[in-house]
Amino acid sequence: MQERFSQRIQSVPRSFIREILKVTADPSIISFAGGLPNPELFPVQEMSRAARDVLDEVGPAALQYSTTEGFPPLREAIAARYVAKGVQVDPDHIIVTTGSQQCLDILGKILVNPGDTVVMERPGYLGAIQSFGLFEPVFQTVSLQNGGPDLDELERIFETAHPKIFYAVPNFQNPSGMTYDHAARQALADLLKRYPDVLFVEDDPYGELRFAGSPQPLLFSLTRGRSVLLGSFSKIASPGMRLGWMVVTDDALRDMAVRAKQASDLHTSTFTQQVMARYLADNDMTRHIARICQRYGEQCEVMCEALDVSMPDGLRYIRPEGGMFVWIELPEGYRAMELFDLAIAAKVAFVPGTPFYVDGSGEHTLRLNFSNSDPKRIREGIDRLAGCMQTFLEASSPSR
Repeated sequence: MQERFSQRIQSVPRSFIREILKVTADPSIISFAGGLPNPELFPVQEMSRAARDVLDEVGPAALQYSTTEGFPPLREAIAARYVAKGVQVDPDHIIVTTGSQQCLDILGKILVNPGDTVVMERPGYLGAIQSFGLFEPVFQTVSLQNGGPDLDELERIFETAHPKIFYAVPNFQNPSGMTYDHAARQALADLLKRYPDVLFVEDDPYGELRFAGSPQPLLFSLTRGRSVLLGSFSKIASPGMRLGWMVVTDDALRDMAVRAKQASDLHTSTFTQQVMARYLADNDMTRHIARICQRYGEQCEVMCEALDVSMPDGLRYIRPEGGMFVWIELPEGYRAMELFDLAIAAKVAFVPGTPFYVDGSGEHTLRLNFSNSDPKRIREGIDRLAGCMQTFLEASSPSR
């Protein structure tokens, strides 16, 4: 029966997080598992007005086929938001995609042959592992240190493996929540300039969700366009609209990306693009994002305070300056997957860290999401999880 399926699809695992979400559909479970924005912050009324205005004023054109590159006013609005922050982006260099996940699929299609090397962070974004994995690369991974990747390790990989792509999430990384500091960004930009055949893919879905610390420059600016920059409205407006984008300054690469998108879906939804463009024109997006950052900062603080009070000795966690996640390390030798079973029985869920490692390591790590819970549920959920951890550590022996 399996013979009818391609080898490439058989090698791609189901998304572990998507499978966990099926379990956490039970409302009695407090879930820190999914990377879900807080739905209370979705601009429902503003989007409703934007949709009505688009249909009333544009009519059938909003429901018609459109260009692959994307709705021009939306591309202009995206570029203008970068320019306002001092990042020079040309609207003609932007391709609107069906979520930023499609950017990964497009780049894999046009760049990765079976056996080519793709470099990922360790731990790395599960969606990128899954997407690039479809094209049968050889994954190499670079360790994340406090403040950025291990640049000596990364240069050895560049020198010996000759990768096609280095994919990274420098701001509030998923899953670790870590952010590259300025020194690491400048050093990485200098390294990339010495290896121009490596395409740096800078994924920045969380960059605007900063609630502590100082803003850092995009690598896209520091590399002077020698990279591809990915963005998304999923974390700052609505994930359900499935609107992302890629900024590609290289003409040949952009042409290939357009071809790949044409072969995939012709173009991203005309209607949702026009609604988002109208929403951006009629509303203060900066104010909306500030509201999100304030809420997430409060929720993160509640989670970290609860961890400090309740968690057993021997656990470590990364306190993020933004984004949506807290990363926890159990003592070496303990398996988070075993803890997961105890936690589900106690009606609390998290994501074990192993799926974020291409080699199946990271068994002692786990990820918590704080954005999709209110303070009361965060405190209760951490209290349940702490009890499970105490029981787990007392009853288990480190794996050898």
